[in-house]
Parts: sequence; C-alpha cells; structure tokens
Amino acid sequence: METIIINFWHWLILGLVLLSIELLSGTVVLLWIAAACVGTAGVVAFAPDLSWQLQLSWFSILTILSIVSWRIQKRFVPVMEDEHNSSLNRRGEQYIGRVFNLSEAIVNGSGKIKVDDSTWKVSGEDAEIGSPVKVTSVKGTVFLVDIVN
Repeated sequence: METIIINFWHWLILGLVLLSIELLSGTVVLLWIAAACVGTAGVVAFAPDLSWQLQLSWFSILTILSIVSWRIQKRFVPVMEDEHNSSLNRRGEQYIGRVFNLSEAIVNGSGKIKVDDSTWKVSGEDAEIGSPVKVTSVKGTVFLVDIVN
C-alpha cells in the first residue's frame, strides 16, 4: 500500500491558489480557508513527520477557528461610520448650516453663491446681491437657503 506524502509546500501552494481565486472573485469565502492552508503549512514545516490524516485535522481545526474568529470580529467590532449618514460623494451637504453672501441676486427663487472656488445655484426667497444667506438643505446640486437678518 502506498503512503501519501504531503509536505508544507503543498499546503502553501494550495493556500496561494485559494488566495488568488479569492482576489479574483472579490468575496471573503476563500480567504479564511487560504489562511488555514498557510497555517497548516507552518505546522507541517515544524513537524514534517505528521501523517496526512493529522495534517487534514490541523487544516480542519484552523479553518473552523479562522472562520469563527472572523464572525466574532465582524459581530463585535463597531463600524466606524454609518453608511447611511456618510456625506461621501455628496459634497454639498458639508455646507449645510454655513452662511454665504449672494454673488448673484435671488430673482424668482433662483440665484447663486460663491463657495471657495466654485459657484453654486441657490433657491429661496428673493434677495439682493451680497445678502447673507444660510444653507438649510441641498436638493441635487442646488442649495436651499434662508435669508439671514
């Protein structure tokens, strides 16, 4: 009967192949199995006389531990910022509450303000050029403003 010989290079190559597939697929499924393969390669490197059954046992244990630790970390580590409250890609929201002077008078509910190096359309009550207005909200690319007294 032939003996199956698996050394640490087999586990390391399998881990790198799984990691490559993981990088191409964009999921997180194979990442933890690849990590278990690399961990098993480390165990086999220090104990090269392990039978293939013990190597498979180590691989199974490391796979379960890596997946469980990922799930625990995912559950208990707080999310840094709520995705729904993020103003990323909504640049106008950072100006809500700020006061600017009109660069073009508001006539028939429409005018313009200059913010840093850009010009924004505003909507609100009619007002003269240079009047201070406060940004109350953003609708698309138009600031909704109130006149500041």
